[in-house]
Amino acid sequence: MLNSADDTFVTLLQSTIPDLVIKDDTDPYLREPRGRFMGTGVVVAPSSTAEVSEIVKLCAAHKVGIIPYSGGTGLVGGQLMEDGPVPVVLSLERMNRIRDIYPTENVLVCDAGCILAEVQAAAEGVERLFPLSLASEGSARIGGLLGTNAGGLNVLRYGNARAQVLGLEVVTASGEVWNGLTRLRKDNTGYDLRDLMIGSEGSLGIITGAALKLSPRPATHGTALMVVPSPASALELLALAQAQIGEGISAFELMSKQGIAFLDEVGPEVAKPFAETPEWFVLIDLGLPAGFHPQEALESLFVTASEADLVSDGVIAQSEAQRQAFWAIRESIPEANRRIGSISSHDISVPLSKIPDYIVEATAALAQVGEFRINCFGHLGDGNLHFNVFPTQGRTRADYENLRGAIKTTVHDIVHKFDGSVSAEHGIGRLKVDDLEKYSDPMKLSMMRAIKNALDPQGILNPGAVLRARD
Repeated sequence: MLNSADDTFVTLLQSTIPDLVIKDDTDPYLREPRGRFMGTGVVVAPSSTAEVSEIVKLCAAHKVGIIPYSGGTGLVGGQLMEDGPVPVVLSLERMNRIRDIYPTENVLVCDAGCILAEVQAAAEGVERLFPLSLASEGSARIGGLLGTNAGGLNVLRYGNARAQVLGLEVVTASGEVWNGLTRLRKDNTGYDLRDLMIGSEGSLGIITGAALKLSPRPATHGTALMVVPSPASALELLALAQAQIGEGISAFELMSKQGIAFLDEVGPEVAKPFAETPEWFVLIDLGLPAGFHPQEALESLFVTASEADLVSDGVIAQSEAQRQAFWAIRESIPEANRRIGSISSHDISVPLSKIPDYIVEATAALAQVGEFRINCFGHLGDGNLHFNVFPTQGRTRADYENLRGAIKTTVHDIVHKFDGSVSAEHGIGRLKVDDLEKYSDPMKLSMMRAIKNALDPQGILNPGAVLRARD
């Protein structure tokens, strides 16, 4: 059983680490982004790996739980705990240095508290690209992004966060530091601890630093919106685009009429590219080397796709401003969703070929549960959909609270039936612990628990996240 971080323990922290910042205003750190619940905890902000190490050693000695806190943008409750013994909430915000950049190696080494947009800017400063990109990049921090193995908009081309990391610095549950900040691209000396820590949501160790892979910056960009008759046609268009353009496709995003309707209803205001909003359309983004012409590639793709009846309309960005306007549509949909207020949101993935059948079956099954509005959109290129369920117009999500469990069960049961995942890019946190237990292979769970017990025998690291807390 863990102990609470009481006044005596806080005094011990202050006396042991005189420069440690202990936050008086804890509300911003303990509030779930969508306002669904509040957490508890003593919020501390160390400035170095050495201070993190000292905090963890004290927590280990006194059996006090620790919740690593990054940018606070997580949507599955991994960064806060509602009840139980009061934990230490360890914010990485003061650990925000770019430590080194090695342009010839395409490597950037940084603190885990660096904001993603700052890392992107540092890479751009040496004419490189750090391709991890998502809506919250102005506030999300590297530690949390790696802790959840974040996805985002460029997974199709560059992979999840895990694919963009060479090495890590991690404070273990005993307070010792694993210096794994290697810049090597080939290293087969034993178990890959890096990949074990990435995606563990702070439950196996606290990431304090990372060696990140950079990529060459594309010389030219091209973006188009194309109207498709169905998600099945969108998949065929993706295959055609990959055949014609190859690795130059950075993103392939599916959007629906419902998403645009939400933008019309509550904003943010965006420019509408089509006179009549289509039922389904895709955003295709290209990044090509010098000497290649993305607009010509997109024009050729549209012609071929039109001849095959895969697209009925389209518009290709003629300037960077128009390109950004196209992206603004996709990036504004999550904010519109937030303003509407979902009854139940689902971050799912299914095998690409099964996506059209999944959408049809899940929509029909939900119609048997009740009357809803469904906004299905997301990263079609990597099989990740945000299949979110909303109240009918004029009602609020509070009117459907009694149906929220049935909605989630319906959506996730069909995901499981289609060999998919109930968490594609957001993690498990505390909200999906039951889902992990319900849908995972029993041997996988057994192995995960064995790893947790070995690396965190007292269960002090993010207790209750990913795996159910031990009594």
